[in-house]
Formats: sequence, structure tokens, C-alpha cells
Amino acid sequence: MYCVVVDRPSGERVFRVATSRDDKYAKSVSERLAKLCKGSQRPAEVLLPETTPKGGGRGAGRAFSQQAFGMMCFGDLFTPRQLLALTTYAELSRSYLRKHFGANDPMKEAMADCIGLVLGRLADQNAALTTWQLNTKNAAHVFTRWAMQMVWDFAEVNPLSSAGGSPDSALRRMVRAIESLTKARLPKGHVQQASADAHPLPDDSANVLFTDPPYYDAIPYSDLLDFFFVWLRRVRDEFESADARAGLCPKDDECIVDEVKGKDPAYFESMMTRCLAEQRRVVAGSGIGVIVFAHKSTSGWERLLQAVIDAGWSITGSWPIDTELALRLRAQGSAALASSVHLVCRPREAARGSRAATIGEWREVLHELPKRIDEWMPRLGEEGVVGADAIFACLGPALEIFSRYSRVEKANGEQVKLSEYLEHVWAAVSSEALSMIFKDADAAGLEPDARLTAMWLWTIGGGKSQATGVGETAQEDVSSDEEEDAAVKKPKVAGFVLEFDAARKIAQGLGIHLEKSESIVEVKGDSARLLPVSERTRYLFGKDAEEDRTNAKGRKAKTKPKQGSLFEELDAIEAKVASTGGRFGGLEAAKPGATVLDKVHQSMILFAAGRGEALKRFLVEDGVGKDGRFWKLAQSFSALYPSGTDEKRWVDGVLARKKGLGF
Repeated sequence: MYCVVVDRPSGERVFRVATSRDDKYAKSVSERLAKLCKGSQRPAEVLLPETTPKGGGRGAGRAFSQQAFGMMCFGDLFTPRQLLALTTYAELSRSYLRKHFGANDPMKEAMADCIGLVLGRLADQNAALTTWQLNTKNAAHVFTRWAMQMVWDFAEVNPLSSAGGSPDSALRRMVRAIESLTKARLPKGHVQQASADAHPLPDDSANVLFTDPPYYDAIPYSDLLDFFFVWLRRVRDEFESADARAGLCPKDDECIVDEVKGKDPAYFESMMTRCLAEQRRVVAGSGIGVIVFAHKSTSGWERLLQAVIDAGWSITGSWPIDTELALRLRAQGSAALASSVHLVCRPREAARGSRAATIGEWREVLHELPKRIDEWMPRLGEEGVVGADAIFACLGPALEIFSRYSRVEKANGEQVKLSEYLEHVWAAVSSEALSMIFKDADAAGLEPDARLTAMWLWTIGGGKSQATGVGETAQEDVSSDEEEDAAVKKPKVAGFVLEFDAARKIAQGLGIHLEKSESIVEVKGDSARLLPVSERTRYLFGKDAEEDRTNAKGRKAKTKPKQGSLFEELDAIEAKVASTGGRFGGLEAAKPGATVLDKVHQSMILFAAGRGEALKRFLVEDGVGKDGRFWKLAQSFSALYPSGTDEKRWVDGVLARKKGLGF
């Protein structure tokens, strides 16, 4: 135990060092648990023996890693004090239900479910995986995102207090929710549980389908559910009737990608097609469907879209609607959606309600595509929809052309695959986006590296997002009643990340080979990172400044340069250039710098390092500032770099010197 947090009557929250008395109380709980479990050395295996998810792999299972740390049963996820408190709550709940309700009373089941929800919330806030919220001085709950993340320090809430994480707090929230629903006087509805691929409704009986299907490999839904289900079954007094290690939530037919469970992308597409075809059967020919989806990978989108088309739907529109927490970890510094895209669909109908079987010509589809993108992109820009949201918002209009046919063929009769069409969609979106980014500027006059950088920055948010350092972390949620909506500190910038396949398609749409753009992009695994300007210092001001070492065999071996500040690097490079008779301000010794992007980045670095005279010589005497493309690109970057980043501050500093230098 590191410290104890104390709330004073004045409302002030203070910290004190843990004492031997605190340790004694914690130890006494362990002894009490052992006695309760008849001397067992592992009370967790007795009180909560259900097996935790296996986790691992590259699919949804990667959200769980607790078994690698020895947490093999759900009881291992809680400290002795938490385990004793939660099992006591469950026992009290069962006693209450037995006392006040008969065995066959329908209200007993309803009340048990309500109490089970309370206990589930308490488990989420009282586990050994809860983090400490530094900026709000509160304990955050386990599921700050859809994963059971491992933490190296955590906060244990006092279950007898009235703060967040206590029964008082959980009950207050539930009562407020019930009161709000009661006062709303909503009309009665009908709810029926059914599998998505076996719906109880008859053919053509519904006018609207509105579904939020699984997000490919993003969320292990059934595994997440098990965390709460183990407590619900204890409140309902069902856990003793069978083997407690079995009978958790169904997983065999779960429509996700999880290689640990043997579910690959082909399984996801096949299952999704079956489900959407069943919904197509239920919806009338004149009806409408809305499918909500949010995923950062193009592979996930391609699988879903293929399933929609194969199931007999025609996509007529797509709209991004804000549903995602802007401060969540995945949203920062990456192209994660700030919204969920709502795909609008219509049944593809033929005569007498049968599914239409029409063939489209590939040439005509490609001819219509750029016109449709040109209509939509400016409209989205006017609405403030940019970046990844705009890209996926264009899918609907683009796919309306393709999905109106059951099959699209080339002149030789070869069927066109959706993946091939989507490559053209990305190219059309990239082309239109560049024309919007540079407006009256001639984007064709800029080299590939500038066009790729501009498109990359636009994709991550077009100046409206906050970037984050790779490997940095940030809390996404807090748990107390008072601090639930508190802002989260923005981590320091260290690049701009895209999912590799998305980055590859953006580059391909611009006629650029991503793997050959190593001077501005770092590819690692399934992600690609646009290098921050500071990491390009050695490249831009001469690789000769890097020191090589000679190994035992006399061969030169590359060494990773010592990580230093931007100013230290420039000092070293300046000294190197001076020793060879070069003039630092003129950059004669720097081989790179031929492109407009390199020159803009060089000027930004000189400004950041306070090399005012060198910057002046670079822009005036060397004539860099006489190139109109230089200022156009710098102005575009000022709008594209996320606010609060070093790059934004540096490029604005260079632009501020423009008038004073006579440009």
C-alpha cells in the first residue's frame, strides 16, 4: 500500500502515508476470507471460480491479457477486501429477494436484474485493475475502454463511504435513471430477444431496420459480458445449481474476428451476411435500413460492406454522427473516428418483391464515381466533417453506384470485386480532399511528399484533433459522480498514426509508394506513423552528421543516434558543417531539401531552435522564400496541424516572419 486518500469534512482531499495499522486491517481481511472458505489458500477460486477469458491473438481477444499475469479465475481480479465486500453484497441481495418475493413471483426476477446491475457497476469500480485518475484525484473504473487493461498501480475504494464506487453512489445513479425514465412518460414498447440470423418476425413485416452490429475485431463482447454476468448469476441465486466454471455467456455464434476462438475475417463476413440477409427478409421492399459502424481499419469496413451488398441491400447514403468520446485514447493522434458512421440502405428489389439481379458496367461505374465524390466532399466540409469521418461518409454515395447492381462486370465479363472498387473510391476521395486542402493552390505543383503529408494530416482531423505521442497513455473516463465529465490532459505529440492499410490506400490514391517514403513515414507492424518534424532534423540537415562506428570486422555499423534535444542536434550538425567549410545558414552541406516540404520543415526547425539569422539567410539569400509554393504549403500546414502541437506553433512562427522579410 502506497498511501491513503482522506476526504476531510471541508471537502478537501489529502494524502497520508500508509501505516502498519492499514496493513494490519488488509491482512485481517485475507484471514477472514480464508476462514470463510474453510482454510483455503486461494479464496478467489472458491468464491469466484469461473475462468477468465483466454485472451491473446490479433483479433478481439487482444483486449484481454489477464491470464498471462496469473489471473486465471474471476476472483483473481479483486483484492481480498474487494472480494469480501462484493460477495457480501451478493449474499445480502439473495437474502432480501428470498425474504420479500415468492419463488414464482415475476417481480423477483425483475428486482434481481436491477440489483445485479448495481452489483455489476460496483465490480467495475472495485477491482484490482482500477486506475488512479491523476488529474481528478479519483479512482477510474476497470473498463475505461472495451478491454481489461493491466495496471501497475490502482486505487481501492472504501466500500462504506458515499463516494464514487460505493453502494450509495451506485444506487443514487440507478434511482436517478429510473426516475428520469418514469417522468419521460414514454410510450410502451415491445422487446423480444432473438438471434440476429433467426428473427421471429414474418417476411416484409417491418418498415425500418436500425442495427448497431459488432465492430469486426474491436470488441470481445461476450468476454466483457462475463465480467458482469458472474455477479448477476450470484444475485439471481443460480450459481450453485451447476458447475460454476461453466455456463457463462454464449460464444459459439458470436459475430466477431477473434483468432483465439477460431473466428477469422471470412467467418465475420459470412456470419454478417447471414444476419443482414435475415433482416432483409423482415424489412418490406419499401422500407429502409440503418447500419451503425465505427472501425479504424479498411479491412473491417470492406468485410462489412461486402456483407451488406451480398445480403441484398443497396447502400444509398452514409452519415457520421457524433457518438464517440473525443478524449478516448484511440481517438488521439490517430485516424480513429470521432463519430459512428450510419449507413443508410434500401432493399435491392425486383418485380414482386424478389431480390434484384442486375449487372452494371465497370466503365460507367468508374465514370460516375468522381462526380459523386465531388458533390459530397465540399458539402461535408461545409458541415465541419473532415478527415477519417469524411472519408467514411463518402462510402455511402460511392457505394450507391456500385451496390445498385447485384454484380459489376468489366468488358471481358470479369466480375469486379468490392475491394478493387474501394481502391478507386480512396483515390477519388484523396484527389478531392487535396483540392479542398489547397483550394486555389496548385497541388499538382507540389512533390509527392507534400501531398502525402497534407492528406495524412487532413485524415487525422484536418486541424481539429489533438495528437498524442506513440506509446503515451491517457485516461478515457472517470468514475466519481462529480468528476465524470472532467477533461483529460493531452499527452505530448510524437507523430501522427494511421492504420497501415488506410495509410497505404491514401498513398496509393496519390500515386505514392508508402514503403518508399521512409524519409517522412515510419511503418511498424499494422500501423504507420507520419514522423514529427523534430525527428527529421538529421535527415534535413545532413546525414553526414550521424556518427558511424566500426565493428570488430572492420565494417561500418549503423548506430541509432543518441536521443537529444532539437537544439543539441542542430549544434552538433552546425559544428560538423562549419568544420568542413560549409555555411550552416545556406545548408550547402545538406543533401536533402530539394522538395518544398523539406524546405518548409527546415525553416520550422530553424525557427524552433531560435536560429533567426540562419532562417533569414535561408529564406532571403538562398531564395527559398521567393517560391510561392513554399508559403502556400506553410499556410496549408498551419490549418492542418492539430492545435497545441509543436508543428503548429513552429509553422505559425515562420509565417509570422513573412512580411518582415519582405515577402
